[in-house]
Amino acid sequence: MKSVILGSVLVISLLGLIVVLFRKRIGLSFFTSFGIHLVMAAVGIYVVNYSGWLTGTYIPLNPATIGTVTVLGLPGVGLLLGLKISLFG
Repeated sequence: MKSVILGSVLVISLLGLIVVLFRKRIGLSFFTSFGIHLVMAAVGIYVVNYSGWLTGTYIPLNPATIGTVTVLGLPGVGLLLGLKISLFG
């Protein structure tokens, strides 16, 4: 029962988001910009992981970390590094 309610909330939210996006006539430029930010976020995390600047730190490439860096930009990589170092020493 709980999964049915959560699934229906997800579907209704998704439909509402689609209506808002196309009602404001954002169009494909929004999706292009979002895609560029998404790729740059993944590249930023990849560079930090494999550059060797900070040994012993690794930021996993998963939707949560990429989403954080996509929203916050490159300072989001610094935020994730700070959290990783302070929480997991």
